[in-house]
Amino acid sequence: MSRLEAKKPPLFISEPLTRDAVSQSLSLLSGILKSSYGPAGRLKQLHNGVGGCVCTTSQSSALLGHLSLSQPVLRVLTASVRNHVSRFSDCGLFTAILCCGFIENFRSLNVAPFTVIKISKHLLSLCMDHLKSEACGCRVSVDFSSVETLVCLVRSILTSKPACMLNKTEVDHLTSLVLKAFIFTVPRHVETNAVLGKCVVIPVKGGRVVDSTVLPGLLIEAPEIQLGKPLAVKRTGSNMINIALFSVSMSGDGSNPEEGTIAVHHGVSLEVLELNQLLNVGKQLVKDEVGLVVCQKVMHPSLKQFLKEQGVVAVDRAGLSLMEPLGRVTGSQPIASIHSLPPGCYGSLKDLCVESFASKHFLHLIPEDTVICSLILCNRSETAWDELKRVCETAEHVLQLTVKEPLVLLGGGCTETHLASYIRHKSSSLPASTFRDLGCSQTQYQLVAEGFCRSLESVARSLSHDGEEVLTDVVYGHCWFVPPGSPCVSRWSGLVSKCGCGVSGSTEDLSWSCLQGQSGSPVLQGCPQEPSVKVADLRVLDCFAAKCSGLQVALETANLILDLSYIIEDQN
Repeated sequence: MSRLEAKKPPLFISEPLTRDAVSQSLSLLSGILKSSYGPAGRLKQLHNGVGGCVCTTSQSSALLGHLSLSQPVLRVLTASVRNHVSRFSDCGLFTAILCCGFIENFRSLNVAPFTVIKISKHLLSLCMDHLKSEACGCRVSVDFSSVETLVCLVRSILTSKPACMLNKTEVDHLTSLVLKAFIFTVPRHVETNAVLGKCVVIPVKGGRVVDSTVLPGLLIEAPEIQLGKPLAVKRTGSNMINIALFSVSMSGDGSNPEEGTIAVHHGVSLEVLELNQLLNVGKQLVKDEVGLVVCQKVMHPSLKQFLKEQGVVAVDRAGLSLMEPLGRVTGSQPIASIHSLPPGCYGSLKDLCVESFASKHFLHLIPEDTVICSLILCNRSETAWDELKRVCETAEHVLQLTVKEPLVLLGGGCTETHLASYIRHKSSSLPASTFRDLGCSQTQYQLVAEGFCRSLESVARSLSHDGEEVLTDVVYGHCWFVPPGSPCVSRWSGLVSKCGCGVSGSTEDLSWSCLQGQSGSPVLQGCPQEPSVKVADLRVLDCFAAKCSGLQVALETANLILDLSYIIEDQN
Protein backbone atom coordinates (compact mmCIF):
# COMPACT_ATOMS: atom_id res chain seq x y z
CA MET A 1 0.00 0.00 0.00
CA SER A 2 1.43 3.36 -1.04
CA ARG A 3 2.10 5.93 1.63
CA LEU A 4 -0.60 8.61 1.83
CA GLU A 5 0.50 12.21 2.21
CA ALA A 6 -1.48 14.30 4.68
CA LYS A 7 -3.56 17.04 3.13
CA LYS A 8 -2.08 20.50 3.49
CA PRO A 9 -4.23 23.30 4.83
CA PRO A 10 -5.23 26.04 2.36
CA LEU A 11 -3.06 29.14 2.16
CA PHE A 12 -4.75 32.35 3.33
CA ILE A 13 -3.36 35.61 1.95
CA SER A 14 -4.87 38.66 3.64
CA GLU A 15 -4.98 42.11 2.01
CA PRO A 16 -3.31 40.89 -1.23
CA LEU A 17 -2.82 44.38 -2.68
CA THR A 18 -0.47 45.28 0.17
CA ARG A 19 1.91 42.42 -0.75
CA ASP A 20 5.08 43.42 -2.59
CA ALA A 21 4.85 40.45 -4.98
CA VAL A 22 1.35 41.49 -6.10
CA SER A 23 2.33 45.14 -6.47
CA GLN A 24 5.42 44.30 -8.50
CA SER A 25 3.50 41.90 -10.77
CA LEU A 26 0.77 44.48 -11.34
CA SER A 27 3.33 47.17 -12.12
CA LEU A 28 5.12 44.84 -14.54
CA LEU A 29 1.90 43.90 -16.34
CA SER A 30 0.92 47.57 -16.56
CA GLY A 31 4.32 48.42 -18.09
CA ILE A 32 4.01 45.65 -20.68
CA LEU A 33 0.53 46.81 -21.71
CA LYS A 34 1.40 50.53 -21.80
CA SER A 35 4.49 49.93 -23.95
CA SER A 36 2.30 48.02 -26.46
CA TYR A 37 -0.35 50.74 -26.81
CA GLY A 38 -1.04 52.69 -29.98
CA PRO A 39 0.48 52.96 -33.47
CA ALA A 40 4.00 53.42 -32.04
CA GLY A 41 3.59 50.64 -29.47
CA ARG A 42 6.52 48.27 -29.00
CA LEU A 43 6.10 44.68 -30.14
CA LYS A 44 6.24 41.75 -27.75
CA GLN A 45 7.56 38.30 -28.63
CA LEU A 46 5.91 35.50 -26.67
CA HIS A 47 6.95 31.86 -26.54
CA ASN A 48 6.64 29.08 -23.98
CA GLY A 49 10.34 28.34 -23.43
CA VAL A 50 10.11 24.69 -24.51
CA GLY A 51 9.65 25.18 -28.23
CA GLY A 52 6.50 25.70 -30.23
CA CYS A 53 5.12 28.72 -31.95
CA VAL A 54 6.47 32.23 -31.33
CA CYS A 55 3.95 35.07 -31.32
CA THR A 56 5.05 38.62 -32.17
CA THR A 57 2.29 41.07 -31.38
CA SER A 58 1.04 44.17 -29.58
CA GLN A 59 -2.62 43.09 -29.54
CA SER A 60 -4.35 42.51 -26.23
CA SER A 61 -6.07 39.30 -27.34
CA ALA A 62 -2.75 37.70 -28.32
CA LEU A 63 -0.79 39.19 -25.40
CA LEU A 64 -3.19 38.17 -22.66
CA GLY A 65 -3.87 34.81 -24.30
CA HIS A 66 -0.17 33.86 -24.28
CA LEU A 67 0.84 35.27 -20.88
CA SER A 68 1.16 32.74 -18.05
CA LEU A 69 0.15 34.46 -14.82
CA SER A 70 0.60 33.05 -11.32
CA GLN A 71 -0.94 35.89 -9.30
CA PRO A 72 -4.71 35.39 -8.75
CA VAL A 73 -5.24 39.17 -8.85
CA LEU A 74 -3.74 39.40 -12.32
CA ARG A 75 -5.71 36.39 -13.51
CA VAL A 76 -8.93 38.14 -12.47
CA LEU A 77 -7.87 41.28 -14.33
CA THR A 78 -6.86 39.52 -17.55
CA ALA A 79 -9.93 37.25 -17.55
CA SER A 80 -12.15 40.32 -17.31
CA VAL A 81 -10.36 42.09 -20.16
CA ARG A 82 -10.40 38.97 -22.36
CA ASN A 83 -14.12 38.62 -21.81
CA HIS A 84 -14.57 42.24 -22.93
CA VAL A 85 -12.46 41.59 -26.05
CA SER A 86 -14.48 38.45 -26.87
CA ARG A 87 -17.63 40.61 -26.96
CA PHE A 88 -16.31 43.77 -28.64
CA SER A 89 -12.96 42.79 -30.29
CA ASP A 90 -11.57 46.30 -29.67
CA CYS A 91 -10.19 48.49 -26.82
CA GLY A 92 -8.58 45.59 -24.95
CA LEU A 93 -5.36 47.43 -24.15
CA PHE A 94 -7.34 50.56 -23.22
CA THR A 95 -9.40 48.52 -20.76
CA ALA A 96 -6.40 46.75 -19.22
CA ILE A 97 -4.24 49.90 -18.88
CA LEU A 98 -7.14 51.86 -17.40
CA CYS A 99 -7.91 49.07 -14.92
CA CYS A 100 -4.27 48.97 -13.78
CA GLY A 101 -4.35 52.77 -13.46
CA PHE A 102 -7.48 52.68 -11.30
CA ILE A 103 -5.95 50.07 -8.98
CA GLU A 104 -2.63 51.93 -8.66
CA ASN A 105 -4.23 55.33 -8.08
CA PHE A 106 -7.05 54.22 -5.75
CA ARG A 107 -5.02 51.96 -3.46
CA SER A 108 -2.59 54.81 -2.65
CA LEU A 109 -5.44 56.95 -1.28
CA ASN A 110 -6.06 57.20 2.45
CA VAL A 111 -9.72 56.36 1.83
CA ALA A 112 -11.53 53.14 2.75
CA PRO A 113 -12.04 50.79 -0.24
CA PHE A 114 -15.81 50.72 0.34
CA THR A 115 -15.94 54.53 0.07
CA VAL A 116 -13.65 54.54 -2.99
CA ILE A 117 -15.93 52.06 -4.75
CA LYS A 118 -19.08 54.11 -4.08
CA ILE A 119 -17.45 57.36 -5.26
CA SER A 120 -15.88 55.77 -8.35
CA LYS A 121 -19.24 54.31 -9.40
CA HIS A 122 -20.72 57.81 -9.17
CA LEU A 123 -17.85 59.18 -11.29
CA LEU A 124 -18.45 56.43 -13.85
CA SER A 125 -22.13 57.37 -14.07
CA LEU A 126 -21.10 61.01 -14.72
CA CYS A 127 -18.82 59.81 -17.54
CA MET A 128 -21.44 57.59 -19.12
CA ASP A 129 -24.14 60.27 -18.92
CA HIS A 130 -21.77 62.72 -20.57
CA LEU A 131 -20.76 60.29 -23.34
CA LYS A 132 -24.40 59.59 -24.12
CA SER A 133 -25.47 63.23 -24.15
CA GLU A 134 -25.73 65.39 -27.27
CA ALA A 135 -23.45 67.98 -25.63
CA CYS A 136 -20.51 65.56 -25.38
CA GLY A 137 -17.51 67.08 -27.13
CA CYS A 138 -15.64 63.84 -27.80
CA ARG A 139 -18.22 61.84 -29.73
CA VAL A 140 -19.15 62.06 -33.40
CA SER A 141 -22.34 60.84 -35.10
CA VAL A 142 -21.78 58.55 -38.07
CA ASP A 143 -23.40 59.61 -41.34
CA PHE A 144 -23.87 56.47 -43.44
CA SER A 145 -24.57 58.52 -46.56
CA SER A 146 -20.81 59.17 -46.62
CA VAL A 147 -17.95 56.76 -46.00
CA GLU A 148 -15.45 59.33 -44.70
CA THR A 149 -16.07 58.61 -41.01
CA LEU A 150 -16.03 54.83 -41.57
CA VAL A 151 -12.80 55.11 -43.57
CA CYS A 152 -11.18 56.99 -40.69
CA LEU A 153 -12.44 54.42 -38.18
CA VAL A 154 -11.09 51.44 -40.14
CA ARG A 155 -7.78 53.19 -40.87
CA SER A 156 -7.39 53.95 -37.15
CA ILE A 157 -7.76 50.24 -36.34
CA LEU A 158 -5.34 49.10 -39.07
CA THR A 159 -2.61 51.58 -38.11
CA SER A 160 -2.87 50.85 -34.39
CA LYS A 161 -1.00 47.53 -34.72
CA PRO A 162 2.60 47.96 -35.97
CA ALA A 163 3.19 44.19 -36.23
CA CYS A 164 1.09 44.24 -39.43
CA MET A 165 4.01 46.14 -41.02
CA LEU A 166 1.86 48.16 -43.43
CA ASN A 167 2.85 51.22 -45.42
CA LYS A 168 0.41 53.99 -46.34
CA THR A 169 -0.48 52.47 -49.73
CA GLU A 170 -1.23 49.11 -48.10
CA VAL A 171 -3.28 50.74 -45.34
CA ASP A 172 -5.39 52.60 -47.91
CA HIS A 173 -5.88 49.43 -49.97
CA LEU A 174 -6.92 47.32 -46.98
CA THR A 175 -9.19 50.07 -45.64
CA SER A 176 -11.18 50.07 -48.87
CA LEU A 177 -11.28 46.25 -48.91
CA VAL A 178 -12.55 45.98 -45.31
CA LEU A 179 -15.27 48.55 -46.05
CA LYS A 180 -16.21 46.80 -49.27
CA ALA A 181 -16.36 43.45 -47.48
CA PHE A 182 -18.55 44.96 -44.77
CA ILE A 183 -20.95 46.42 -47.36
CA PHE A 184 -21.28 42.93 -48.89
CA THR A 185 -22.47 41.65 -45.49
CA VAL A 186 -25.29 44.21 -45.18
CA PRO A 187 -28.63 42.77 -46.41
CA ARG A 188 -30.08 44.51 -49.45
CA HIS A 189 -33.64 44.10 -48.27
CA VAL A 190 -33.98 45.39 -44.71
CA GLU A 191 -36.44 43.47 -42.58
CA THR A 192 -37.67 43.98 -39.03
CA ASN A 193 -34.91 41.77 -37.61
CA ALA A 194 -32.13 42.23 -40.15
CA VAL A 195 -29.06 40.03 -39.58
CA LEU A 196 -25.65 41.10 -40.83
CA GLY A 197 -23.68 38.58 -42.84
CA LYS A 198 -20.13 37.38 -42.44
CA CYS A 199 -16.74 37.98 -44.03
CA VAL A 200 -14.62 34.82 -44.32
CA VAL A 201 -10.86 35.49 -44.33
CA ILE A 202 -8.91 33.35 -46.81
CA PRO A 203 -5.17 33.12 -45.99
CA VAL A 204 -2.55 33.68 -48.70
CA LYS A 205 0.73 33.92 -46.81
CA GLY A 206 3.79 35.13 -48.65
CA GLY A 207 1.90 37.35 -51.12
CA ARG A 208 1.88 41.12 -51.41
CA VAL A 209 -0.63 43.03 -49.28
CA VAL A 210 -1.82 44.98 -52.33
CA ASP A 211 -2.77 41.67 -53.99
CA SER A 212 -5.47 41.17 -51.34
CA THR A 213 -9.00 41.38 -52.67
CA VAL A 214 -12.60 40.74 -51.69
CA LEU A 215 -15.21 38.71 -53.59
CA PRO A 216 -18.92 38.19 -52.97
CA GLY A 217 -19.81 34.62 -52.11
CA LEU A 218 -17.46 32.01 -50.74
CA LEU A 219 -14.10 30.54 -51.73
CA ILE A 220 -13.23 26.92 -50.98
CA GLU A 221 -9.65 25.77 -51.45
CA ALA A 222 -9.60 22.97 -54.02
CA PRO A 223 -6.03 21.86 -54.82
CA GLU A 224 -7.28 19.08 -57.16
CA ILE A 225 -8.98 21.57 -59.48
CA GLN A 226 -6.83 22.33 -62.52
CA LEU A 227 -6.69 25.94 -63.63
CA GLY A 228 -7.28 26.58 -67.31
CA LYS A 229 -9.63 23.66 -67.86
CA PRO A 230 -13.31 24.54 -68.24
CA LEU A 231 -15.38 23.63 -65.20
CA ALA A 232 -18.19 21.34 -66.36
CA VAL A 233 -20.92 21.54 -63.74
CA LYS A 234 -24.28 19.79 -63.79
CA ARG A 235 -27.10 22.38 -63.77
CA THR A 236 -30.85 22.20 -63.23
CA GLY A 237 -33.49 23.09 -65.81
CA SER A 238 -33.57 26.65 -64.39
CA ASN A 239 -29.80 26.95 -64.98
CA MET A 240 -29.02 26.87 -61.24
CA ILE A 241 -26.52 24.58 -59.51
CA ASN A 242 -27.83 22.36 -56.74
CA ILE A 243 -25.43 21.76 -53.85
CA ALA A 244 -25.32 19.04 -51.19
CA LEU A 245 -23.41 19.70 -47.98
CA PHE A 246 -22.25 16.71 -45.90
CA SER A 247 -21.05 17.08 -42.31
CA VAL A 248 -20.40 13.34 -41.96
CA SER A 249 -17.34 11.42 -43.11
CA MET A 250 -17.72 9.87 -46.59
CA SER A 251 -14.41 7.99 -46.49
CA GLY A 252 -16.02 4.54 -46.29
CA ASP A 253 -13.81 3.48 -43.37
CA GLY A 254 -16.71 2.22 -41.24
CA SER A 255 -18.60 3.76 -38.37
CA ASN A 256 -17.01 5.45 -35.39
CA PRO A 257 -16.07 2.70 -32.86
CA GLU A 258 -17.35 4.96 -30.07
CA GLU A 259 -20.88 4.53 -31.44
CA GLY A 260 -20.95 0.85 -30.43
CA THR A 261 -20.15 -2.64 -31.72
CA ILE A 262 -21.16 -3.76 -35.22
CA ALA A 263 -21.96 -7.43 -35.87
CA VAL A 264 -20.89 -8.55 -39.38
CA HIS A 265 -21.85 -11.94 -40.91
CA HIS A 266 -19.09 -14.28 -42.05
CA GLY A 267 -17.85 -13.50 -45.55
CA VAL A 268 -19.34 -10.01 -45.61
CA SER A 269 -16.94 -7.10 -46.15
CA LEU A 270 -17.88 -4.02 -44.18
CA GLU A 271 -15.73 -1.85 -46.45
CA VAL A 272 -17.58 -3.06 -49.55
CA LEU A 273 -20.95 -2.41 -47.89
CA GLU A 274 -19.86 1.10 -46.95
CA LEU A 275 -18.61 1.83 -50.47
CA ASN A 276 -21.81 0.48 -52.04
CA GLN A 277 -23.83 2.74 -49.74
CA LEU A 278 -21.69 5.74 -50.70
CA LEU A 279 -22.17 4.97 -54.40
CA ASN A 280 -25.93 4.67 -53.83
CA VAL A 281 -25.83 8.13 -52.25
CA GLY A 282 -23.88 9.35 -55.30
CA LYS A 283 -26.52 7.92 -57.67
CA GLN A 284 -29.28 9.64 -55.68
CA LEU A 285 -27.39 12.94 -55.87
CA VAL A 286 -27.06 12.60 -59.65
CA LYS A 287 -30.76 11.74 -59.92
CA ASP A 288 -31.62 14.86 -57.90
CA GLU A 289 -29.55 17.02 -60.32
CA VAL A 290 -26.94 17.99 -57.72
CA GLY A 291 -23.98 19.75 -59.35
CA LEU A 292 -21.71 20.35 -56.35
CA VAL A 293 -21.02 18.12 -53.34
CA VAL A 294 -19.03 19.52 -50.42
CA CYS A 295 -17.93 17.27 -47.56
CA GLN A 296 -16.65 18.62 -44.27
CA LYS A 297 -14.45 15.53 -43.84
CA VAL A 298 -12.87 12.98 -46.19
CA MET A 299 -14.58 11.58 -49.29
CA HIS A 300 -13.83 8.12 -50.76
CA PRO A 301 -11.79 8.38 -54.04
CA SER A 302 -14.20 6.02 -55.83
CA LEU A 303 -17.15 8.25 -54.96
CA LYS A 304 -15.27 11.35 -56.11
CA GLN A 305 -14.43 9.65 -59.41
CA PHE A 306 -18.05 8.53 -59.92
CA LEU A 307 -19.38 12.04 -59.28
CA LYS A 308 -16.77 13.54 -61.61
CA GLU A 309 -17.83 11.19 -64.43
CA GLN A 310 -21.43 12.34 -63.90
CA GLY A 311 -20.52 16.05 -64.17
CA VAL A 312 -20.72 16.66 -60.42
CA VAL A 313 -17.93 18.67 -58.74
CA ALA A 314 -16.85 17.09 -55.44
CA VAL A 315 -14.81 18.83 -52.73
CA ASP A 316 -13.79 17.23 -49.45
CA ARG A 317 -11.91 18.35 -46.30
CA ALA A 318 -13.82 21.65 -46.27
CA GLY A 319 -13.45 21.89 -42.49
CA LEU A 320 -15.84 22.82 -39.70
CA SER A 321 -15.26 26.59 -39.94
CA LEU A 322 -16.77 26.75 -43.45
CA MET A 323 -19.93 24.80 -42.69
CA GLU A 324 -21.92 27.70 -41.26
CA PRO A 325 -21.09 30.21 -44.03
CA LEU A 326 -21.64 27.48 -46.66
CA GLY A 327 -25.14 26.92 -45.32
CA ARG A 328 -25.87 30.66 -45.34
CA VAL A 329 -24.52 31.17 -48.87
CA THR A 330 -26.33 28.25 -50.46
CA GLY A 331 -29.35 27.69 -48.22
CA SER A 332 -28.40 24.02 -47.84
CA GLN A 333 -28.83 21.97 -44.67
CA PRO A 334 -25.80 19.89 -43.57
CA ILE A 335 -26.46 16.18 -44.12
CA ALA A 336 -25.34 14.16 -41.08
CA SER A 337 -25.86 10.63 -42.45
CA ILE A 338 -25.05 8.71 -45.62
CA HIS A 339 -28.08 6.46 -45.10
CA SER A 340 -30.77 9.07 -45.70
CA LEU A 341 -31.05 12.36 -47.55
CA PRO A 342 -33.67 14.50 -45.77
CA PRO A 343 -36.06 16.45 -48.00
CA GLY A 344 -35.15 20.10 -48.55
CA CYS A 345 -31.50 19.54 -47.67
CA TYR A 346 -30.12 20.85 -50.98
CA GLY A 347 -29.11 24.43 -51.60
CA SER A 348 -28.48 26.29 -54.83
CA LEU A 349 -25.90 28.51 -56.51
CA LYS A 350 -26.05 30.92 -59.41
CA ASP A 351 -22.60 30.01 -60.70
CA LEU A 352 -19.37 28.22 -59.89
CA CYS A 353 -15.92 29.15 -61.18
CA VAL A 354 -12.22 28.69 -60.40
CA GLU A 355 -10.05 31.44 -58.91
CA SER A 356 -6.30 31.39 -58.37
CA PHE A 357 -4.29 33.43 -55.85
CA ALA A 358 -0.55 32.93 -55.54
CA SER A 359 -0.13 29.14 -55.90
CA LYS A 360 -3.55 28.24 -54.50
CA HIS A 361 -6.66 27.25 -56.46
CA PHE A 362 -10.16 27.92 -55.14
CA LEU A 363 -13.73 27.17 -56.11
CA HIS A 364 -15.70 30.41 -56.08
CA LEU A 365 -19.31 29.80 -55.04
CA ILE A 366 -21.46 32.59 -56.47
CA PRO A 367 -25.01 32.71 -55.02
CA GLU A 368 -28.05 34.57 -56.34
CA ASP A 369 -28.03 36.94 -53.38
CA THR A 370 -25.77 36.73 -50.35
CA VAL A 371 -24.52 38.51 -47.27
CA ILE A 372 -21.37 36.33 -47.17
CA CYS A 373 -18.12 37.42 -48.80
CA SER A 374 -14.52 36.24 -48.92
CA LEU A 375 -11.55 38.45 -48.06
CA ILE A 376 -8.42 37.07 -49.69
CA LEU A 377 -5.80 38.41 -47.30
CA CYS A 378 -2.13 38.48 -48.29
CA ASN A 379 0.93 39.45 -46.29
CA ARG A 380 4.65 38.89 -46.55
CA SER A 381 5.22 36.71 -43.50
CA GLU A 382 3.18 34.38 -41.31
CA THR A 383 3.65 36.58 -38.23
CA ALA A 384 2.46 39.71 -40.03
CA TRP A 385 -0.45 37.79 -41.60
CA ASP A 386 -1.65 36.46 -38.23
CA GLU A 387 -1.64 39.98 -36.80
CA LEU A 388 -3.34 41.41 -39.90
CA LYS A 389 -6.08 38.77 -39.78
CA ARG A 390 -6.91 39.68 -36.19
CA VAL A 391 -6.95 43.39 -37.08
CA CYS A 392 -9.25 42.92 -40.10
CA GLU A 393 -11.66 40.79 -38.04
CA THR A 394 -11.64 43.51 -35.36
CA ALA A 395 -12.42 46.17 -37.98
CA GLU A 396 -15.34 44.13 -39.33
CA HIS A 397 -16.77 43.65 -35.82
CA VAL A 398 -16.35 47.36 -35.01
CA LEU A 399 -18.25 48.31 -38.17
CA GLN A 400 -21.07 45.97 -37.13
CA LEU A 401 -21.19 47.58 -33.69
CA THR A 402 -21.22 51.02 -35.31
CA VAL A 403 -24.25 50.09 -37.42
CA LYS A 404 -26.13 49.17 -34.24
CA GLU A 405 -25.01 52.37 -32.48
CA PRO A 406 -23.95 54.97 -35.09
CA LEU A 407 -21.49 56.88 -32.91
CA VAL A 408 -17.69 57.03 -32.70
CA LEU A 409 -15.33 58.60 -30.17
CA LEU A 410 -12.36 60.82 -30.85
CA GLY A 411 -9.09 58.88 -30.66
CA GLY A 412 -5.48 59.81 -30.13
CA GLY A 413 -5.96 60.20 -26.36
CA CYS A 414 -8.46 63.05 -26.79
CA THR A 415 -11.47 61.20 -25.32
CA GLU A 416 -9.49 60.28 -22.20
CA THR A 417 -8.16 63.80 -21.54
CA HIS A 418 -11.56 65.33 -22.39
CA LEU A 419 -13.30 63.06 -19.86
CA ALA A 420 -10.66 63.89 -17.24
CA SER A 421 -11.26 67.61 -17.82
CA TYR A 422 -15.02 67.13 -17.61
CA ILE A 423 -14.82 65.10 -14.36
CA ARG A 424 -12.52 67.68 -12.73
CA HIS A 425 -14.97 70.45 -13.61
CA LYS A 426 -18.06 68.46 -12.66
CA SER A 427 -16.69 67.18 -9.34
CA SER A 428 -15.79 70.71 -8.23
CA SER A 429 -19.38 71.92 -8.54
CA LEU A 430 -21.42 69.11 -7.01
CA PRO A 431 -24.04 69.98 -4.35
CA ALA A 432 -23.48 68.93 -0.72
CA SER A 433 -26.40 66.50 -1.00
CA THR A 434 -24.31 64.31 -3.34
CA PHE A 435 -21.69 63.74 -0.66
CA ARG A 436 -24.35 62.98 1.95
CA ASP A 437 -25.97 60.42 -0.37
CA LEU A 438 -22.60 58.75 -0.97
CA GLY A 439 -21.67 58.84 2.72
CA CYS A 440 -18.37 60.61 2.10
CA SER A 441 -16.76 63.99 2.64
CA GLN A 442 -16.05 66.47 -0.15
CA THR A 443 -12.32 65.93 0.40
CA GLN A 444 -12.66 62.18 -0.04
CA TYR A 445 -14.69 62.70 -3.20
CA GLN A 446 -12.08 65.07 -4.64
CA LEU A 447 -9.27 62.61 -3.85
CA VAL A 448 -11.02 59.75 -5.63
CA ALA A 449 -12.02 62.00 -8.54
CA GLU A 450 -8.39 63.08 -8.99
CA GLY A 451 -7.27 59.43 -8.99
CA PHE A 452 -9.99 58.68 -11.55
CA CYS A 453 -8.78 61.51 -13.81
CA ARG A 454 -5.11 60.54 -13.48
CA SER A 455 -6.03 57.00 -14.53
CA LEU A 456 -7.71 58.31 -17.69
CA GLU A 457 -4.76 60.57 -18.44
CA SER A 458 -2.32 57.67 -17.93
CA VAL A 459 -3.95 55.95 -20.92
CA ALA A 460 -3.36 59.06 -23.06
CA ARG A 461 0.26 59.28 -21.84
CA SER A 462 0.74 55.63 -22.84
CA LEU A 463 0.52 56.68 -26.50
CA SER A 464 3.91 58.42 -26.09
CA HIS A 465 6.80 55.98 -26.56
CA ASP A 466 9.65 58.17 -27.80
CA GLY A 467 9.84 60.88 -25.17
CA GLU A 468 7.14 63.17 -26.56
CA GLU A 469 5.76 65.76 -24.16
CA VAL A 470 2.02 65.17 -23.67
CA LEU A 471 -0.19 68.24 -23.31
CA THR A 472 -3.85 68.99 -22.82
CA ASP A 473 -5.54 72.23 -23.83
CA VAL A 474 -7.72 74.05 -21.33
CA VAL A 475 -10.50 74.83 -23.83
CA TYR A 476 -11.52 71.47 -25.31
CA GLY A 477 -9.53 69.14 -23.05
CA HIS A 478 -7.91 67.42 -26.03
CA CYS A 479 -4.55 65.61 -26.05
CA TRP A 480 -1.49 67.03 -27.84
CA PHE A 481 1.97 65.60 -28.46
CA VAL A 482 5.15 67.70 -28.66
CA PRO A 483 7.94 66.03 -30.70
CA PRO A 484 10.88 64.80 -28.60
CA GLY A 485 13.86 67.13 -28.37
CA SER A 486 11.76 70.26 -28.89
CA PRO A 487 13.04 73.36 -27.08
CA CYS A 488 11.23 74.54 -23.95
CA VAL A 489 9.11 77.52 -24.93
CA SER A 490 6.47 79.64 -23.23
CA ARG A 491 4.05 79.11 -26.12
CA TRP A 492 3.46 75.60 -27.43
CA SER A 493 1.62 76.73 -30.58
CA GLY A 494 4.80 76.75 -32.62
CA LEU A 495 5.53 73.10 -31.79
CA VAL A 496 2.11 71.47 -32.21
CA SER A 497 -0.16 71.58 -35.25
CA LYS A 498 -3.03 69.20 -34.51
CA CYS A 499 -4.36 67.41 -31.44
CA GLY A 500 -4.29 63.62 -31.22
CA CYS A 501 -7.61 63.14 -33.02
CA GLY A 502 -7.01 65.95 -35.55
CA VAL A 503 -10.10 68.04 -34.78
CA SER A 504 -8.39 70.97 -33.04
CA GLY A 505 -5.55 72.98 -34.55
CA SER A 506 -2.89 75.16 -32.95
CA THR A 507 -4.08 78.15 -35.01
CA GLU A 508 -6.94 78.52 -32.52
CA ASP A 509 -6.49 80.73 -29.46
CA LEU A 510 -5.58 77.89 -27.09
CA SER A 511 -3.40 77.42 -24.04
CA TRP A 512 -1.89 74.14 -22.95
CA SER A 513 -0.75 72.43 -19.79
CA CYS A 514 1.55 69.43 -19.43
CA LEU A 515 -0.04 66.16 -18.43
CA GLN A 516 1.87 65.46 -15.24
CA GLY A 517 2.60 62.07 -13.76
CA GLN A 518 1.24 60.71 -10.54
CA SER A 519 3.07 63.26 -8.39
CA GLY A 520 2.14 66.30 -10.47
CA SER A 521 -0.41 68.93 -9.62
CA PRO A 522 -3.89 68.68 -11.15
CA VAL A 523 -4.74 70.79 -14.18
CA LEU A 524 -7.41 73.30 -13.27
CA GLN A 525 -9.87 73.64 -16.12
CA GLY A 526 -13.38 74.85 -16.80
CA CYS A 527 -15.99 72.69 -18.46
CA PRO A 528 -14.46 71.52 -21.78
CA GLN A 529 -16.15 73.06 -24.78
CA GLU A 530 -17.50 71.18 -27.79
CA PRO A 531 -15.28 71.75 -30.86
CA SER A 532 -16.76 72.07 -34.33
CA VAL A 533 -15.97 68.71 -35.89
CA LYS A 534 -15.15 68.53 -39.60
CA VAL A 535 -15.03 64.96 -40.85
CA ALA A 536 -12.14 65.81 -43.17
CA ASP A 537 -10.01 66.81 -40.14
CA LEU A 538 -10.48 63.52 -38.27
CA ARG A 539 -7.30 61.48 -37.99
CA VAL A 540 -8.07 58.88 -35.31
CA LEU A 541 -11.42 57.47 -34.17
CA ASP A 542 -12.42 54.80 -31.65
CA CYS A 543 -15.42 52.48 -31.46
CA PHE A 544 -18.07 54.04 -29.21
CA ALA A 545 -19.59 50.78 -27.93
CA ALA A 546 -16.21 49.12 -27.29
CA LYS A 547 -14.70 52.10 -25.45
CA CYS A 548 -17.80 52.68 -23.30
CA SER A 549 -17.80 49.00 -22.34
CA GLY A 550 -14.04 49.11 -21.70
CA LEU A 551 -14.46 52.07 -19.33
CA GLN A 552 -17.12 50.22 -17.35
CA VAL A 553 -15.25 46.89 -17.31
CA ALA A 554 -12.01 48.59 -16.20
CA LEU A 555 -13.65 50.28 -13.22
CA GLU A 556 -15.79 47.30 -12.19
CA THR A 557 -12.75 44.99 -12.31
CA ALA A 558 -10.59 47.46 -10.38
CA ASN A 559 -13.29 47.81 -7.72
CA LEU A 560 -13.58 44.03 -7.44
CA ILE A 561 -9.82 43.72 -6.91
CA LEU A 562 -9.72 46.65 -4.45
CA ASP A 563 -12.44 44.93 -2.42
CA LEU A 564 -10.44 41.69 -2.03
CA SER A 565 -9.67 40.98 1.63
CA TYR A 566 -8.40 37.40 1.30
CA ILE A 567 -7.08 35.05 -1.35
CA ILE A 568 -7.48 31.38 -0.41
CA GLU A 569 -5.27 28.94 -2.35
CA ASP A 570 -5.51 25.16 -2.18
CA GLN A 571 -2.00 23.76 -1.59
CA ASN A 572 -2.79 20.13 -2.51
